[in-house]
Amino acid sequence: MKWIYMLAFLFLPVVVSSQIQGEDEVYLSGDRIEAKFNGGGIENFSKFIREHFDYSKVKKPGKMVAAFTIDTDGKVKNIKLVEFIDSESAMEMFRVLNLSPKWEPAKRGGKPISIEIQYPMVFKNR
Repeated sequence: MKWIYMLAFLFLPVVVSSQIQGEDEVYLSGDRIEAKFNGGGIENFSKFIREHFDYSKVKKPGKMVAAFTIDTDGKVKNIKLVEFIDSESAMEMFRVLNLSPKWEPAKRGGKPISIEIQYPMVFKNR
């Protein structure tokens, strides 16, 4: 039953922006290659979240948006919650994001770059 409630978040857009040497730049086209998670895209990351997130920590419906950086080494850093339901579900999201294995970093011109990802999750009534 939990899977049904989580399907909605798969269809929300993921906002990605990039940083190069501390300067904020958003790339709309060019030779940028997106970061990859376990050989795939955000779908693989969503699967990781679904498998590790303890949904019993979410007590009411709502939306949670996590923002984090994938650095040039592929590590998840600078985790923050832009929007959350309550402290228990927020702590669970922090826990799961800290479990995340390394990503293959995004690249521009063949060189790794840091990117920020905003990852939304929507929880429905049970």
